[in-house]
Amino acid sequence: MPILRLAYATLFLIAVIAVFTLWSQVGGQGHLDLVPWYLKLGLGCGAAFSIVKAAAAAFEGTRAWNLRTVKWLALTLVLLAGCGLASYYEHLFGESDEDDQDDQDSATVGQVFIPARTAGIARDAC
Repeated sequence: MPILRLAYATLFLIAVIAVFTLWSQVGGQGHLDLVPWYLKLGLGCGAAFSIVKAAAAAFEGTRAWNLRTVKWLALTLVLLAGCGLASYYEHLFGESDEDDQDDQDSATVGQVFIPARTAGIARDAC
């Protein structure tokens, strides 16, 4: 049994890496950075835990696809959907520094810009 516990612990660590890699690739790393740490911890580790429980249910059952395996797989999909919703919420309502810089840059360019017709008239008048 100790080797089986080691296998499940290893599977959990691999699942954590896989969940966060999938989340950053699908939802975007910038949006993932804006999600609060407690949501990342709960959703990410919850999804990894349910993956391990689904694997354990498949291993312990008489058939690989049994009711417990399907239940844990459904919970995994719900948690991964929660990860997507958290990223989507941050996409819609999250604050980012890039928007502030764009507003400042456009205001500066608008103040410095002098149309060509006005510049030509000013030269002719002098």
